[in-house]
Amino acid sequence: MSAHDTPSVRRHQDRLAAEGIDVVRVTYPDLIGTDRARDVLLDHLPSACEHGLAFCRAVYHTTPRGDVVAIQGGIDAGLPDISVRPDLSTLASVPWEPGVAWCLGDTTDPATAAPAAESPRDLLRSVLARCTDAGLSPIVGPELEYFLLEEDATAPNGWRRSPTVTGSVYTAGLRADPDNHLLRTLRQLRDLGIGVITGNHEFDGGQYEINLTHSDALDAADRAFRFKAAVKELARKEGKLATFMAKPFNDSGGSGFHLHFSCVDADGRNVFDDPAGAFGLSGNARHAIAGLLTHAPALAALLNPTVNSYKRFGPDTLAPWLINWGLDNRSAMVRIPPERGSGARLELRLGDAGANPYLAIAALTAAALLGVQEGKEPPAPLEGYGYDLEKSQVLPMNLTAALDALEADVELIELLGKDFTASFLAYKRDEAERFQRHVTDWEFAEYSYHL
Repeated sequence: MSAHDTPSVRRHQDRLAAEGIDVVRVTYPDLIGTDRARDVLLDHLPSACEHGLAFCRAVYHTTPRGDVVAIQGGIDAGLPDISVRPDLSTLASVPWEPGVAWCLGDTTDPATAAPAAESPRDLLRSVLARCTDAGLSPIVGPELEYFLLEEDATAPNGWRRSPTVTGSVYTAGLRADPDNHLLRTLRQLRDLGIGVITGNHEFDGGQYEINLTHSDALDAADRAFRFKAAVKELARKEGKLATFMAKPFNDSGGSGFHLHFSCVDADGRNVFDDPAGAFGLSGNARHAIAGLLTHAPALAALLNPTVNSYKRFGPDTLAPWLINWGLDNRSAMVRIPPERGSGARLELRLGDAGANPYLAIAALTAAALLGVQEGKEPPAPLEGYGYDLEKSQVLPMNLTAALDALEADVELIELLGKDFTASFLAYKRDEAERFQRHVTDWEFAEYSYHL
């Protein structure tokens, strides 16, 4: 019996009512990973589960500025609906909003009852189904960084880092966080039940990192999606802004989205570990590394998905902009942490925090699976500092180049799906074209006086 069957829905309804919950917030991710949502009064929950909640499909095609991009199936089709049904297995009470429970929603096309073509959650499911066919179950541990900002009318963009203190990387407590933002956030997220485990102040002023425990790939994506939405909501409650954009300031580094990745078999055994294998890694692990390196240019489009993403790249940025791998080497795109046995894994350090968790994990998983299927060995691991153009190929250095690489990667597109990829490419090419036409402050400062 599914969670959408009437008796099961009634049990959830009764439990929530007993806990003082009278509203269920149903959310789902759009293409860029923003949470789209509707609040449902508890009395209406059975109807929402049975019939779904109607949303305009063009929400997937809507830019952060509120414009709708002309993508097939949206404006051209008369702005049809998608249907969103609550996934009651993901229900959680919202600690900072009494009376509200939060769950994810599954999106379908009402005309076909199939998953919506642009649904990031269903894209990941489809890639994971291919892994299941290959006898592999991916395990993912997300690490995300973000900046906390407060309003400042004197700042060029109206916001300043909160706090501005620098030099406090890998610290906790009042030295770098005099308002105790991190402690409050950790405790609220713990009570939300999304598997947060640790947190610390990061490299730049007002920058934080919070880590989530590892789990199966879909659950990890769900939790990373909810983590980002929750952190931003908690900041809003305090009149601040938490941003996961790749690089919000010229004089600071960027925020990363690192993904720890391994696979287990049907018995739960880590199939990346092999004491007799090269570097203590199994053939599956080495082939997965080779797959990531082969498809890295296309992966950039999904793990570095904005115009701003590529401002994070460059020499001495601690952001990987060359295609390489290394043993416990943080300057490499793919790092192999020193643990073996059940902890054997790879860490993809390519992504920035602005990436959609579902798309990032789907892309990582697809490239690793392609590598396993192809069975090639990776080149020798990087030794020393990783930013040497003579040792490694350069990743795409702007969004358009990354989109071109994705469009040319036929193998990866076959796994991700042609319909999804076409929509993503059209949406993101519109972003790149709009930026190309925009006159920036830098251009005015550079040219206006002398030219």
